Amino acid sequence: MLTAALLHGGRGAGPDNAPAMHLIVPFAGTTSEAGRHALQSLALPRLDKLLARLQPVQRLGSDAHSLNPPHDQALAAAWGWPVAPDAALPFAARLAAEHGLDARLPWGLLTPVHLHVGTDQVSLTPPWALQLDDATSREALDAVRPLFESEGFTLHPAAPLQWLASHPMLDGLATAALDRVIGRNIDRWLPGQGDARLIRRLQNEVQMLLYTHPLNDRREAAGLPTLNSVWLSGCGRLPDGAGAATGVQVDDRLRQPALDEDWAAWCEAWRALDAGPIDALARTGGDLRLTLCGERFAQSFAPAQQGLWQRLAGRWQQSPATTMLEAL
Repeated sequence: MLTAALLHGGRGAGPDNAPAMHLIVPFAGTTSEAGRHALQSLALPRLDKLLARLQPVQRLGSDAHSLNPPHDQALAAAWGWPVAPDAALPFAARLAAEHGLDARLPWGLLTPVHLHVGTDQVSLTPPWALQLDDATSREALDAVRPLFESEGFTLHPAAPLQWLASHPMLDGLATAALDRVIGRNIDRWLPGQGDARLIRRLQNEVQMLLYTHPLNDRREAAGLPTLNSVWLSGCGRLPDGAGAATGVQVDDRLRQPALDEDWAAWCEAWRALDAGPIDALARTGGDLRLTLCGERFAQSFAPAQQGLWQRLAGRWQQSPATTMLEAL
C-alpha cells in the first residue's frame, strides 16, 4: 500500500488489548527461488533465541495472489481494522488524517510510477527508481489534476511518491497493493469492478498526457525513467473508532531489496535486523508480539506460558528460524 516504507512507520492505532510492543517485519520470507536459496545460508541467532520463548498465536494470509499482502493484513489487524485478503484496507484515509484532511471521506493513494512496456507484458518499475523529488512530483500532479478533477476527484500531495485522492467511488473499492505489483505484469492486478473502469480510463489518459510532457523530456535527458502512469491502492474510509495509539512498529528494511530481488542486500538487511530490533525485542520482558510476513502468510508470535521442563524441551526441539521463514 503505500509506498509501504512511508505509510508503515512508527506507531499506529489499534485495539485496547494490543501488546505493549508489536514488531511487524514485511518480506521476512519470499517465494522467489533465488531468495529461498539465500535464506538457507542465513544465520539469525537472535531470532532463533527469541522464537525459542514464543509461541505462534495468529496466522493471516492465503496465497501470493491476494490483493493485500500479508504485512498489510497484519498491520490492519494490529490497528483493529476488519481484515481479509481481498478487502479494501483504507491506508490512504489514515494518511489523509495524518495530513489534517477529512478522514471521514473515502480516500485512495495514487502512486506516480513508470510502466515498462515489454514485448509480451507491461510491468511496474519500482517507484524509488524514479528518484522523484518534490518539485517534479508537484509538476506532474498539477499536470494530471484536471483529468481527475473533471471526474469529481480531489487531489492532495502527501509525498513525492504519494498523492491522496478523494472520491465517493473509492469507498470500499478493493485494489491491489503496490507491493503486489512492483516488478510484475500489471494485467492480473488491474481493478476489475464496474466502478474501476473509470480508474483504468484515467490511467490511460495520464499515460497519453505525460508521454509528451516537458518533465519527461528532462527526465530522459538526465537518464531517468519517465513518469508515465499512476497506481491506485489503499482505498476506503477509516473504520469507526480508529485512532488510539499503541506500540505497533513496522520495520521495512527488507522491502526494497526483496522487491529489487537483490538477495545479497536482503540477507545483509536481515542480519542488521537480527542484530538490532530483533535483539532489542529478545531482551524485552512482558507483553510483546512479533509478526513475520512473507508473500503468502503473516505469522504472529507471543510469549509462551510454559514451565521449566517445557522451556528446555522447546529449546532442544527448536528448528532454525529460517525453516519457519520458508513457509511464509
